[in-house]
Amino acid sequence: MDPYKVIVKPVVTEKAVAMIENENKLTFIVDKRATKQDIKKAVEAMFEVKVEKVTTLVTMKGEKKAYVKLKPEYSASEVAARIGLF
Repeated sequence: MDPYKVIVKPVVTEKAVAMIENENKLTFIVDKRATKQDIKKAVEAMFEVKVEKVTTLVTMKGEKKAYVKLKPEYSASEVAARIGLF
């Protein structure tokens, strides 16, 4: 799958920003058909980081949300700044 089709958009809420700062996690809305492995590969390819863990859930709106925890040597804040979240 094309990484730019897997990641639909970043999530920018107070909770998402807190997770960036406190847990080194990024939050994205992703393609419904994307697997955790697809999401991991897409994030690693797009942002040149290493992913430790991916957790997904389907929201009440029917969107698929992914919480992507980066390995400790990478900064979620830095990635968020690069994609213009801050």
